[in-house]
Amino acid sequence: MFTLPDSSKVVYLEGHYSMPVVALSLIIACISAYTAISINERIRYNSFFHRYVWLTLASFTMGFGIWSMHFIGMSALMLPTSMHYHLGLTVLSVLPAMLASFLAFYMTSSGSKSVTSIVISGIVMGLGISLMHYIGMMAMIMEDVQYTYRLNYFILSVLIAIIVSFVSLFIFARMNRFMNNLVLKLITAIIMGLAVASMHYTGMYAVKYYVDADVQLNNSMHEMNVGFLILSVAAGTFVVLFISGLSALLDRYVDYRLNYFDSLTRLPNRRQFEKIIHTPGNIKGLAVLHIHDLEKWNNTYGFEFGDEIIRYIEQITVKLKPKTVAVYRIEGNRLGFISTSKEDNKKMEEMAKQICAILSSALNINDRMIMIKTVFAISLVEKKRDETQVYENALAVLNHHSVKYEHEVITYDPAIHVQSFQTTLIADVEEAMSNDQFYLVYQPKVEMHSNKITGHEALLRWNHPIYGFLSPAVFIPILESADKMFDVTDWVIDRVCRQIAEWEKNGTRKPVSVNIPGPYVTSPRLMSYLEDRVTKYGFNPELLELEMTETSAVENIEGAIQAVHAFRNFGFSVALDDFGTGVSSLSYLKRLPVTTLKIDKSFVDGVPGSRKDSEIMKAIIALGNSLHLNIVIEGVETEQQVTYLSTVDGCKVLQGYYYAKPMVQSELEDWCHNFTTKTAI
Repeated sequence: MFTLPDSSKVVYLEGHYSMPVVALSLIIACISAYTAISINERIRYNSFFHRYVWLTLASFTMGFGIWSMHFIGMSALMLPTSMHYHLGLTVLSVLPAMLASFLAFYMTSSGSKSVTSIVISGIVMGLGISLMHYIGMMAMIMEDVQYTYRLNYFILSVLIAIIVSFVSLFIFARMNRFMNNLVLKLITAIIMGLAVASMHYTGMYAVKYYVDADVQLNNSMHEMNVGFLILSVAAGTFVVLFISGLSALLDRYVDYRLNYFDSLTRLPNRRQFEKIIHTPGNIKGLAVLHIHDLEKWNNTYGFEFGDEIIRYIEQITVKLKPKTVAVYRIEGNRLGFISTSKEDNKKMEEMAKQICAILSSALNINDRMIMIKTVFAISLVEKKRDETQVYENALAVLNHHSVKYEHEVITYDPAIHVQSFQTTLIADVEEAMSNDQFYLVYQPKVEMHSNKITGHEALLRWNHPIYGFLSPAVFIPILESADKMFDVTDWVIDRVCRQIAEWEKNGTRKPVSVNIPGPYVTSPRLMSYLEDRVTKYGFNPELLELEMTETSAVENIEGAIQAVHAFRNFGFSVALDDFGTGVSSLSYLKRLPVTTLKIDKSFVDGVPGSRKDSEIMKAIIALGNSLHLNIVIEGVETEQQVTYLSTVDGCKVLQGYYYAKPMVQSELEDWCHNFTTKTAI
């Protein structure tokens, strides 16, 4: 194999290369490497498919690209003899390249990115490229022509493959999180492509072709098959690239379906619903179908039975709704309907009556006859300004005490549903504070890298004796309009201070943040009340954080600056809540001596699926870090969001349903114990 025969007994053959074919082989290698990197990059993002699917597809693409480059490169060499390939060895030769690519991508995409693991990956990939090359050479069959290898160039070709593979994989592993940068991805792909090409052409240079001196060559050049071979390999490479691109598009489509459609009913979900109702000019009427006491059926027969109820109702609504009326699943027990013209409003009202008539009879669900309770709330846009309130008006109907859930179709009437509802809530505030109808829930904040609980946010809830559990989005605007929020905020501060003091006496330091209404931030009454509570309960003021929205700060920036200075001097922490949602944040941020930035949930929702949202998130975090502020990211709900945020530089605290929902104090104690125990294991 490595012995050169006596030159007096043989005739050495000299070939020449077709440079256009050489160029094609380099292009194929680089394109395949670029595609493989792009596919492998999907592992870091939210994907419907398992990471091994992308690893396999990336390694298949890279391996096939190496194989294609090899055979196109061999076709570039012109020798005065006919040539064909052993089919079995030709097919076999692609396997080492694919397996080596899989192992290399697996190791560089895993959590460990040490130099040792990258060196091993480089060796594996270099040997895989070399093995593929030399098995491919064995598949080459030439009439009367033999060949041998020059050992020094043979070894050099393997070393080149290993070294250049190591360099490209080192860049890929260490710069993986920056691979969405087109220039860096291109550079890495070119280096990977050159790793394959340099090994191949060094290996080809190591070969010496010869024939016995008495053999008469027929001078039949093998280039007669070059066109077919190039076309075949290029077509195969194109198929791989096409499948890769199609798979990426499919994965994005699946992500879109998961994010914007309900998995049970396949209807558009709340995200799409809110997008439509918050876009001016898109809506003329809205209806909400509320299924009452769905929890009862879930608790009695299980959640699968409750799902069957939802499916049954969804099928009825889709069948009866006008084609021009859109239907959404906006909550577990609510469907939303949107019309875009006044004519559709009439059709929607007729639809509501038909659906209620059907649901008023007993339903056969899984061979059980049941009676469910529903109500239809309808809100119409009479004037342009009604567009922004149309959904809130429908909620006012559903929250009104007159609703009996007996399949009524109720159209919003401001004389009934606003005045009565608002007046009742405002009148009941004092009773809610004195009889503990108001209560607090706490949502933990977790430092993502250490998995330590850094504090909690206190959130207000109202269990009204008539309306039941009311959402803060419903009652807080009403209380603000009636100037009741100062009193309610004092009630919240008192309960939080008492709880902090109780925890501190038990030997536990648990910082808690409290939302402060905009106008109250600059009121002297707030500072006086805070000082009074610290004196009364005797706790460390560092454990209380005051959250104010950036919009409220900008409205009275000078007063806000003075107030924040006073809070900080007394020992309280101050957070700027919902950061990024205002219009003047950057111009005033450096003047506000806050300690914490809370990044709004709206920036998290699109991460990591939306590249634009991801870049905005990184920019805000970088801004906060540059100002030496603590960063709290709200609304974190998925593992993919947490995984992405872990790749962004800077120490961050996360808050959201991924870790825990807001909980009452007893639930919080149990959760903290379980979470601490789990993370300590």
